[in-house]
Amino acid sequence: MIARQAENELRKRWTNGKIAVVLGARQTGKSTLVKGFLPEDDNTLYLTGDDPAAQHMLEGISLEHLKNRFSAYRCVFIDEAQRIRDIGLIAKMIADHLPETRLILTGSSALELAEGTYESLTGRKREFRLHPVSWQELSNYKGKVRAFDDLANRLVYGMYPEVITSIGQETEVLRELAGSYLYRDLLHYRGLRKPKLLEKITQALAWQCGQEVSFTELGQLVGADKATVETYIELLEKAFIVFRLNPYSGNLRNEIRKFSKVYFWDNGIRNAVIGQYAPLSLRNDTGQLFENFMIAERLKYLSNNNSQASGNFWRNTRQQEIDYLETEGNMLRAWEIKYNPNTRFRTPPSFEAAYGIKPELIHRDNFDSWLNG
Repeated sequence: MIARQAENELRKRWTNGKIAVVLGARQTGKSTLVKGFLPEDDNTLYLTGDDPAAQHMLEGISLEHLKNRFSAYRCVFIDEAQRIRDIGLIAKMIADHLPETRLILTGSSALELAEGTYESLTGRKREFRLHPVSWQELSNYKGKVRAFDDLANRLVYGMYPEVITSIGQETEVLRELAGSYLYRDLLHYRGLRKPKLLEKITQALAWQCGQEVSFTELGQLVGADKATVETYIELLEKAFIVFRLNPYSGNLRNEIRKFSKVYFWDNGIRNAVIGQYAPLSLRNDTGQLFENFMIAERLKYLSNNNSQASGNFWRNTRQQEIDYLETEGNMLRAWEIKYNPNTRFRTPPSFEAAYGIKPELIHRDNFDSWLNG
């Protein structure tokens, strides 16, 4: 089994009296993580929000019935908790009235779960994020040499646990992930019933991966208005499918401030939604795949190590660009990301003059220390 860094965080940060909330996309291994962490005995109760019986049992439950149902357990695990109505109120009652019962929730979207729990659980929860497998975790699982040898596959097939372990069946696994699971929670959210539009927007973002996104232009492409496109992209973010990288702006008048770039949390999902599984030797988007992989992995690294750094990109009106910037406190660092180690890059003079730094080049031969610390 691939060891996950989030387990160490759970052990360190999930203290008595606090509710653990583990968020992440479907099939990233949340259930496996929690089941491996919790004791397997009669003192642990496991429920899943995907089970109609569990939904019915908890719907409208009173405090008295809650005490009768849960007081015998030291640990209660509710998987896919976003499917339970009023889960925030239920969790709050457990935290307030059953202090000896430890509660852990998992959710495959930050939609209903976030909106249903955050206000109710202010001061009562510890939140954890579980992304697809990180480069650190892959290196620990395979060893660094084998992980490097596997880079080409990871750029195409991505880092979902089942994809990594299903050697020779990666395409089939990705098709199921992208088909059966990708939009499942989104289509239950507030009665959203436009799967074709959601699919079109996701596919358009996949083709434009790593490019600045204009909601107006994207709307014209898929046949939707700007507001609808923005709403759907926000939903894709909350389902941990894509993320936005915002432009960095200091004091230069010619810096671009308007449009964000959109990346996928997983290369395999990006390729699956557009049906592109060809090996690197037959592709013309290797640089695009490498950039998406590196930035997603860097953000996983920051998340897994509780870093407060934030990422951006930089571009000016003369189309001069730097792929990735990171700010932490008063420190600013920059990187240019290129698959080919022989790529030459010249720092834009206006950037160097304004910020006094030059970007470091990250390429296929030297990225390990950037993602492994």
